[in-house]
Amino acid sequence: MVPEINIWAVLLATASSMVVGSIWYTRAVFGRYWMQAVGHTQESMKGSGTGAIIITVIVSFVTASVLAGAAAIAQNFYGGNFLFNTLLTGLILWAGFTAARMVTHDAFDRRPAGLTVLNLAHELVTILLMALIIGLFGISAV
Repeated sequence: MVPEINIWAVLLATASSMVVGSIWYTRAVFGRYWMQAVGHTQESMKGSGTGAIIITVIVSFVTASVLAGAAAIAQNFYGGNFLFNTLLTGLILWAGFTAARMVTHDAFDRRPAGLTVLNLAHELVTILLMALIIGLFGISAV
């Protein structure tokens, strides 16, 4: 059985991830640090980022869809307040999958701890904003 999701919430949550990333990694916010930590220069950043943007939209849609489905399952299991359950589900999924796996990979890749923290914080904000949108919309689009 596939859990019921609100496609409008999923689409808006997908778009919200693009907004968060666009702000988070701008040079005025964390972009300068990020570029330095990953070894990019102004020159290496030139060119089309279309491929990366397309991948990001697809992956963000998958993330929002899975979050909406997991929130619906949690709601059916726990009952109560859908917004709270969705935010808690997002936090748990972020900690158990995103954060745990990113820390492992970054440790083996020997990435700077600051970069790991920066990317983990970005993912946390992204997932919680997605959860907020999904939680406010509710399960059904009807």
